Amino acid sequence: MKTAFASIVLASLGLSALSATAAADPPDLKTLSIGAPAPDFDLPGVDGKNHALGEYSDAKVLVVYFTCNHCPTAQAYEERVAKLHDDYKSKGVAVVAISPNDPKAVRLDELGFTDLTDSFEDMKIRARDRKYPYPYLFDGDTQATAKAYGVLATPHVYVFDAERKLRYVGRFDDAEVKTPKSHDVLNAVDALLAGKDVPVATTRVFGCSTKWADKQADARKSLEKWNAEPVTLETIDLEGVAKIAKNETDKLTVVNLWATWCGPCVIELPELVTMNRMYRSRKFRLVTISLDDPSKKDDALKVLKEKHVAANNYVLSTSDRDAFADALDKQWPGPVPYNLIIAPGGEVVYRHVGEIDPLEVKRAIVAKLGRTY
Repeated sequence: MKTAFASIVLASLGLSALSATAAADPPDLKTLSIGAPAPDFDLPGVDGKNHALGEYSDAKVLVVYFTCNHCPTAQAYEERVAKLHDDYKSKGVAVVAISPNDPKAVRLDELGFTDLTDSFEDMKIRARDRKYPYPYLFDGDTQATAKAYGVLATPHVYVFDAERKLRYVGRFDDAEVKTPKSHDVLNAVDALLAGKDVPVATTRVFGCSTKWADKQADARKSLEKWNAEPVTLETIDLEGVAKIAKNETDKLTVVNLWATWCGPCVIELPELVTMNRMYRSRKFRLVTISLDDPSKKDDALKVLKEKHVAANNYVLSTSDRDAFADALDKQWPGPVPYNLIIAPGGEVVYRHVGEIDPLEVKRAIVAKLGRTY
């Protein structure tokens, strides 16, 4: 039985997270060894039921797949894991997905490839939207199961035989978005079903580091840092507005029209701030344009500071709304709040009059930016 080189390679937001993970993992964390029995679990699922290890006692092979909502690597494998379930269910193979992350330990800037957090409620949305055919369980409250299995990253796969002894641990395969050359999990499952030794029992994992609860402090500090960022407000004329509309940059641009006298406008600003913090490390920018009278510029700036809107903030220099609409978006009917998303080159890919549905806007953003590297 061959064992691949045992070093672990992790990635978070496209960067190697090996050193960061080594510092963040619990000091006694150890990945389950080949031959070890499957640790028991009893966890809530997105279907409203609790699921325990004993439920799968009839399965010839059990695949325990640690994953999460936010990680681009995990998202890249969603279809392949679903296909594994569909292709092997009739052969006696069971698949169980578990999210190991504490959602409060995930920084906003770690959510740049997703529209959802790692909360249990958001897991329900992801499972519903993607039609997960397998159980999706939440371990984020205690992370006891993740610790028992020694989960280093999402995704991290464990394959157990009929006696629930570990026969494979590591990655799903060797390619996130490209054609795999080494189908590691499939090879392990096929070998076990055939009564043979698994050809390669251990492989490197590659993905986003497990978000342990002790990282909550780091997440809180990041909010404090971002809340201290300077907030400015500049005056913009019609020429400047037209330039925004053309969007000759390489950045997806969210444009928010608002005013201090508009209650829904002010209410939705924190949601836009959250999105800006999520996506601004990618090719993304947030632009706000206040329709307050320029003489009220200080009032608008005060609101922006209170809401920590550290973005490209402008107040319109003209009161000619028709000329403004012609310069920005001729389809704007006039009310605020009004939000649109402009792709590089000037194509408007999203418009909305009235208070936004944050999830809807995030989905529109991620649809253009992409969910994987």
